[in-house]
Amino acid sequence: MNVAVDPAIVPQRLVIVLPTTAEFDSRTYRIARSCVARGHDVTILARSAPGLPAEELDPAGYRIVRTEVEAIDGLPFPVLWRRLLRRPAGRGRTTAGESGSGPGPIVAGRSTLSSGRSVRSRLRAAGRAVVRLTAIVLTVRAQVRASRSLDPGADLYHGMAYMGIPVAISLAARRKVPVVYDARDIYVDAGNIARLPRPIRRFVGRLERGWARRADRVITVNRPYAEVMASRWDVPLPLIVLNCSFRYEPSEPRSCRIHEQLGLDRKAAVVLYQGGFSRDRGIEQLIEAIRLVPDAVLVLMGYGRLHAELEAVAADPADEGRVRILPAVPPAELLDWISAADIVAMPIQPTTLNHRLTTPNKLFEAMAAGVPVVASDLPGMAPIVRDTGAGLLVDPTDPTAIAAAITSLVADPARRAELAGKALAAAHGTYNWETQANELLAEYSRLTGRQW
Repeated sequence: MNVAVDPAIVPQRLVIVLPTTAEFDSRTYRIARSCVARGHDVTILARSAPGLPAEELDPAGYRIVRTEVEAIDGLPFPVLWRRLLRRPAGRGRTTAGESGSGPGPIVAGRSTLSSGRSVRSRLRAAGRAVVRLTAIVLTVRAQVRASRSLDPGADLYHGMAYMGIPVAISLAARRKVPVVYDARDIYVDAGNIARLPRPIRRFVGRLERGWARRADRVITVNRPYAEVMASRWDVPLPLIVLNCSFRYEPSEPRSCRIHEQLGLDRKAAVVLYQGGFSRDRGIEQLIEAIRLVPDAVLVLMGYGRLHAELEAVAADPADEGRVRILPAVPPAELLDWISAADIVAMPIQPTTLNHRLTTPNKLFEAMAAGVPVVASDLPGMAPIVRDTGAGLLVDPTDPTAIAAAITSLVADPARRAELAGKALAAAHGTYNWETQANELLAEYSRLTGRQW
């Protein structure tokens, strides 16, 4: 990315705190890359995992520093606890992850209690919820402790997600500098936390509200989220920084890298799902739908808890190779892969408030790559798809409706090309990271008093 650096810009230091490994976090990548291009020094404090280096320099010029994070290290006298439990240090695994994504165990089953369940099962569910909450609190504390010795210091700290912001707040307080809370989801209404008993969710909500109010600025990814957060936390309307991608020019002719990688017939249409492999993202519905679409293959590119299950589906000879799996790719390579698809599908399920209001990364990434979408007709993403003409909207709970939308695009290349052109035009004109980065960096400048 070539950027003409404004001479008024004052080089500053930014530390971004992540509760994940930073391998596939596109928003963090875009922020860090934009700041480095303007001459700033950027460090990402993240969590370690087996096989990842403790420190690395990204080709974009920012540094990633990873630390061991386990809930046991959040206890008083962790060395003593390890001896008592006979557990070695440095296992390289986290014990609590962000809701709906990232590393960490999940509570088996739903925690929402129905009247038909026994008292014993209710108590077990409540016990699991308490364990989950305790793991979250201890894991945050462990990352705070571990990050202090690795913190290079900064002029501004940027805390990602509800398990990143308390770490960022702690580090910023030691330096007496501003801190930003990047609330990328409505966490108490998302993923595993949405399934916990109401009292536990309320407690998590109170914790998050306190962190949000201690931050110097809250930012989020769309207007619906911002309105919910402002109301619940009694903070000014958060700054909206959409999860758009950098402007991008697809190759001509279009790349066939997905076909080549998977050995697909060039005549087969590639329907791509990319992102986290977790429940309620519409993956199950897509698998049902693709069986009804002639001459198409569903390619699932990503990582997550469902990976083993999806590998088993892809290996089932009954599906005749209609479902294929690709590993996640680094953010810098993602658009090259997406642009090789014919359709990007995202039938996210309306199971939580967070999902109903979401504007997912994958929507903007598909638009940037000039690929039409088949997306959920939900309040968050539907207005963008409708206004830009970037694709088709469907009832995400109905595999037949999803299949019909995909089939209509597979069978009509001219219509597909028309929607692709509209998607790319919208990405170049409005929905791009260059525009969003200006908003974010203007806020950074206000907070530090020096131009970013």
